[in-house]
Amino acid sequence: MAVQHTVANVENVIDLPVVRKIGVADLKHALTAGYEDFAARPTHIIFLGLIYPLVGPVLTRLVFGYDVIPLLFPLAAGFALVGPLAALGLYELSRRREAGLDSHLRHALDVFRSPAIGSIAALAALLLAIFLVWIAAAEAIYVAAFGHTPAASMQGFLAQVFQTPQGMMLILVGNGVGLLFAVLVLMISAVSFPLLLDRPSSPIVAILTSIRAVLANPGPMAMWGLIVAALLVVGSLPFFLGLAVVVPVLGHATWHLYRRLVEPSHHK
Repeated sequence: MAVQHTVANVENVIDLPVVRKIGVADLKHALTAGYEDFAARPTHIIFLGLIYPLVGPVLTRLVFGYDVIPLLFPLAAGFALVGPLAALGLYELSRRREAGLDSHLRHALDVFRSPAIGSIAALAALLLAIFLVWIAAAEAIYVAAFGHTPAASMQGFLAQVFQTPQGMMLILVGNGVGLLFAVLVLMISAVSFPLLLDRPSSPIVAILTSIRAVLANPGPMAMWGLIVAALLVVGSLPFFLGLAVVVPVLGHATWHLYRRLVEPSHHK
């Protein structure tokens, strides 16, 4: 595979962290440890405070108009693209709890005082750019299928999507393109944010390590992506309420998955 050869060549030039092979048991461990971190320091109230100021305007618009209906699924699916960014404070809490340090919720803000904040900001900007490109692509796919005429109602929109040839095209193309975006984000962010919090590094090294971790474990990481997607779908019902629990658990679990995927630094 060309990507693997390119990464291998870069690895010969840059001193990259050692990546491990993992299995399904490691995914189970990460999820269990993630839930234990959440149970020890529940953060659902914080995430309700973050989610609903964002979701509220969308729900309000649904009451008074329907022009945002075609973007509801892309917006919900796109949450997975910026999820690693939303979980930054959770990685820090898991890191501190693992090290036996005070893991009070206030320490979630310590990420802003991290020596790697510049690298974190650069990686965050990349994820946000990918999210915006995804939304633009989703809108373009909808327009290609149905034109610029807004949906008259939710019922009408669903009838368009599931009962017309254009709707079938929208489902196939939209999900196909969305899958490509999801794989891209998984590749570059699977372990990159936790790595930046854990040790001195650069965005390039973090991204390359993440890519290597995914390439070394294609099966388990594909399963991890499916688990994340499934839990986010479940958490989005009803009215995104479940995300206040799902996102923190997944955030903590991602830290523990990072620990399984990447050898600890010997220069702490």
